[in-house]
Amino acid sequence: MSEAGPIYLDYNATAPVKPAVVDAVAETMLLAGNPSSVHGFGRDVRRRIEDARERIAALLGCAPPELVFTAGGTEANNTALRGAGRRALIVSAIEHPAILRTAEVVADDLVVLPVDGEGVLDLGALDAALAAHGADALVSVMLANNETGVIQPVAEIAARAQAAGALVHCDAVQAPGRIPVSFAALGVDMMSIAAHKFAGPKGIGALVVRAGLDIAPLVTGGGQERGLRGGTENAAGIAGFGAAAALAADDLARAGEIAVMRDGMEARLRETEPDVVVFSAGAPRLPNTSCLTMPGVQSETQVMGLDLAGVAVSAGSACSSGKVEASHVLRALGASDAVGGCAIRVSMGWATTEDEIERFLGAWRALYAGLTNRWKAGVSAAAG
Repeated sequence: MSEAGPIYLDYNATAPVKPAVVDAVAETMLLAGNPSSVHGFGRDVRRRIEDARERIAALLGCAPPELVFTAGGTEANNTALRGAGRRALIVSAIEHPAILRTAEVVADDLVVLPVDGEGVLDLGALDAALAAHGADALVSVMLANNETGVIQPVAEIAARAQAAGALVHCDAVQAPGRIPVSFAALGVDMMSIAAHKFAGPKGIGALVVRAGLDIAPLVTGGGQERGLRGGTENAAGIAGFGAAAALAADDLARAGEIAVMRDGMEARLRETEPDVVVFSAGAPRLPNTSCLTMPGVQSETQVMGLDLAGVAVSAGSACSSGKVEASHVLRALGASDAVGGCAIRVSMGWATTEDEIERFLGAWRALYAGLTNRWKAGVSAAAG
């Protein structure tokens, strides 16, 4: 472990919570009322929820009543796919498992659209799918990929889909606080987000549902959230969600600085080893995300070796990081399992510093040199 303290470079899994968010959660947890109660205690909690709803709506460019609180991004995605009532689901090959696995269960007809070598959706394939399914379809495409950071042309996708009579859902979980997000400008019918991706609490998210769109609730109960999500609201989590949304403008202001750190890191690794592959480097990406290879070294070995050096990174999605398997995202980009199996994701955020990137580079180089020298020694011994 580094004497200077551990380095956290796994923001796409979960961003470290900000102190003001902790304060908002703690203050709200001390309030006694149920937000559905009409007395003063209940109204106080309700006020906290609605204030948070307004802050989050301002961040997302939607109207506050369009925001439905859920237990996280996965529930929001499930609500969209299951509640839309469309027989056909059209999704991209690089969607999060919360979309892909749900679509496999829900859809009567499932169309998985290819992406190009940079990870951008094939719009011609989308047009063909829309021509076949039209008004029976729900299109679900993420705004920014969790592994590579590639940004999809969602507004154009939405325009094409809606012209064909399809509904459109966008998993925007990775985007807030990293790039500007506007539900209205994207033109989609539904959009999922999760607080913990931009320094809010874990276990709280939201589905934005276009005004006038009728969908079936995933969780029924007492009629909370306009009848679209039953159960007493997680008031403390929602308050923290709102606090994180209010602070997200600070993260957006720093996006350019983070992109410079990310690009410099990638360039210096390529100087160290020209065979390093940086996925989706030729496409628009989130400024904080880098998916890259250590040639010849398995992802799990890198993650463990860097962890021992005090650096936290990941190998793909946090939801599947415990599984030793090739990334479906990198396969969709055309990467072989041999190359994709050597990839890690480095994701930065609000607390990342230049010093931490320097220390990561040192740890990466030391790990690579050590493993390479060990391999060369083994080859030499075998030859002797």
